[in-house]
Amino acid sequence: MAVEGTTAPRVTRRRMRTRANLLDAAFAVFAAKGFGRVSIEEVCEAAGYSRGAFYSNFDSLDELFFSLYRQRADLIAEQVAGALAQDGPDLDVQASVDRVTEVLLLDVDWLLVKTDFLVRAARAPEVAQTLLEHRERLRQVVADRLARAAGGTALPAVLGGADGAARAVVAAYDGVTVQLLLDKDVEHARSWLKQLLTALLTDGSGTREQ
Repeated sequence: MAVEGTTAPRVTRRRMRTRANLLDAAFAVFAAKGFGRVSIEEVCEAAGYSRGAFYSNFDSLDELFFSLYRQRADLIAEQVAGALAQDGPDLDVQASVDRVTEVLLLDVDWLLVKTDFLVRAARAPEVAQTLLEHRERLRQVVADRLARAAGGTALPAVLGGADGAARAVVAAYDGVTVQLLLDKDVEHARSWLKQLLTALLTDGSGTREQ
């Protein structure tokens, strides 16, 4: 029993490490070549594993792609939540915008992978559902934070409340990333997104949403 008790955790940790390495390698390969142009062999070669190691963790390249997307999408949502949680009860819009923009625009490779996923989602309902769930989670993170700060933070009435403001934030991000994917100018995109989000979330009249 003692041997089994010490061996099993090592096997589990090794498998988790193998899975994580495969995901990291796949991320780099997908970003460089695009999902439709990548083979299982290329992922295995990039990770330094055999096909057997691949199939012990994933049934197919599609499953790996879904796992990779969920992993990165969850991380982004957590980072945004963390960036928004650093203020007190009232929301410092400019400081929060600065932190969120740093999180959202640092990784062009992620945007390339996400765009591949978006193209697939446009043609496959089951893929679209995964993407919609992620986007809803991201919107909810922003909406919850704005709602908690509603008493001390003015939001333009035209946005229709915290949920509408959150949708506008995500839409602004989508628009900026299209340009970023084309010109690869991260600093310009970050500056532009900061300006857009500040304008969206700031009520210039000084009146507060009731």
